[in-house]
Amino acid sequence: MDSEYRKGMLFALGSYLIWGMMPLYVVLMISVNPFELVGWRVFASLLIAALLLTFMRGWKRLRALWHDKRALAWLAASGVAILINWTTFAYAVLSERVLDTSLGYFLQPLLSVALAVVFLRERMRPLQWVAIGIMVVAVVVMIVGYGSVPIIALLLAGSFGIYGLLKKQAGKRVDALVGFTVETAATIPFSIGMIVVVAMTGGLTITEGPAYVPWLVLGFGVVTAGPLVMFASAARRLPLSVLSIMQYIAPIMSFLFGVFLLGVPMPLERLAAFALVWVALIVFTVDTLIYAGKSRRAARAARVEPLI
Repeated sequence: MDSEYRKGMLFALGSYLIWGMMPLYVVLMISVNPFELVGWRVFASLLIAALLLTFMRGWKRLRALWHDKRALAWLAASGVAILINWTTFAYAVLSERVLDTSLGYFLQPLLSVALAVVFLRERMRPLQWVAIGIMVVAVVVMIVGYGSVPIIALLLAGSFGIYGLLKKQAGKRVDALVGFTVETAATIPFSIGMIVVVAMTGGLTITEGPAYVPWLVLGFGVVTAGPLVMFASAARRLPLSVLSIMQYIAPIMSFLFGVFLLGVPMPLERLAAFALVWVALIVFTVDTLIYAGKSRRAARAARVEPLI
């Protein structure tokens, strides 16, 4: 295992573990309005990004990117996508709907494949079609069982899938920290609007809870910035097949947290929907591993010099 691959594994593991434990952190801020929470999170994340750029001498790289208007546009759009994702996540956790977040991140890899087909004209393999079909059945089961569309789960899956799609359009030459800084800066107007609307409608809530809550709110910028930067760093070092398997760590942790710590009920309809999603993910993972193995064998064969 080379050093870059090892770094990628550590970055990926770190990001998914932090994401998996995020509900534990967010639930401590139950007294804060979720929109206000995400608004303050943007300011805190931008401060952290500026400090990291200074410490890692990244301002020069940021200025160089300033001339690439296309990359800036893609990064700004990805910033909006991840803002929607975090806002939905905070709302779900603070309204005691943690299992919806788990379902959303279980659906995300399958929805990402569907987005790649629609927007990148990629061709789906047979097993991928099977996985997508099972996912659709799972959503139908959820709709029939609860009489409503699982909007939070679909919004989480869709916004993070679109985030990854937009990041891919920005190009690999944009390093993780610079990309995160641009994404965060692009959402400042939205964060200001969210805080202002909360202040005008019901009043700011950051000081309504225990004395430690404002510090947790500021820390939210750190604990959300860290995994995003680590994920971007991991994506540049690891094969997609490895990331596809490791990304299940976070929703599994959220699922266990919701069921065993928060005691969220698991009626038959919800259990059936989750079971179908897990089957779809198993099919998707098997397909990913098979395709990755074929790609490696083809690459090795291409490197073999002909005998004549």
